[in-house]
Amino acid sequence: MAILGKLNRLRVVRGAPPGFYLDGGPHGEILLPGSLIPAGAKIGGDVEVFLYRDSEDRLVATPQKPLAQVGEFAALRVVAVNPRIGVFLDWGLDKDLLLPLREQTGPLRTGERVIVHVMVDERSQRIVASARLNRHLNLTPPAYAEGQAVHLLVTGETPLGYNVIVENAHPALLYKSDLGQPLFPGATFQGYIRRVRDDGKIDVALDQAGHHRVVSLTDTILEKLRASGGRLPLHDGSSPEEIRAALGMSKKAFKQAIGVLYKSRQLVIEQYGIRLAGA
Repeated sequence: MAILGKLNRLRVVRGAPPGFYLDGGPHGEILLPGSLIPAGAKIGGDVEVFLYRDSEDRLVATPQKPLAQVGEFAALRVVAVNPRIGVFLDWGLDKDLLLPLREQTGPLRTGERVIVHVMVDERSQRIVASARLNRHLNLTPPAYAEGQAVHLLVTGETPLGYNVIVENAHPALLYKSDLGQPLFPGATFQGYIRRVRDDGKIDVALDQAGHHRVVSLTDTILEKLRASGGRLPLHDGSSPEEIRAALGMSKKAFKQAIGVLYKSRQLVIEQYGIRLAGA
């Protein structure tokens, strides 16, 4: 079934001067313009396309992939401003995405980036953006497991850390004490569930929690040591930034991991670094 605002695999049913027509099921035939037909596409075959509405409200297909589909959040760049309508955002397609005035939280200028939720407007049935993020977050208690790998999007800074969106759905907090350097709104990366509290609030981290995290990090340190001839110039006095750049982990996690390796006599802690035992 063809779904507006999503990537779909649709069958090519016929060709015509404007392009290929695709089987849209209940939506009827959907045009894939001739200038956008991908190499190798043929009548009777399937193509992966994204569906949106054109200026005349017709469903149109494109092989271009947007930076965010309907139901997802993303940081997008403002490419044009219309004081009466809203701003237009670059979301990876030839046709820009409208952020209507009613969905803005403040004035925006060309070149700025804004974090938005992509949705289908109930009035027009067109795809639009909303910067009113709280309206679109899922506040029901999630079923994440401790240590589970998840996709994170940073939305803003707080006194304790950073607000993030987990898996395009749930709000969570990433603590500054677990970070080696500042983050910026719009940054995306893989993180891990630290815990889901009784009230449903979520804490996340950049490293895996608990025993599994330590095992993973000790393996990382051992691999780096072997690749560096058995020595690394990292120690208790190294800055969080140095440790994050070299190993991709926080200083707190680094100290936990080398403590485990030291106790198991796999490495030696020296004044200006660490080395493999026997190196």
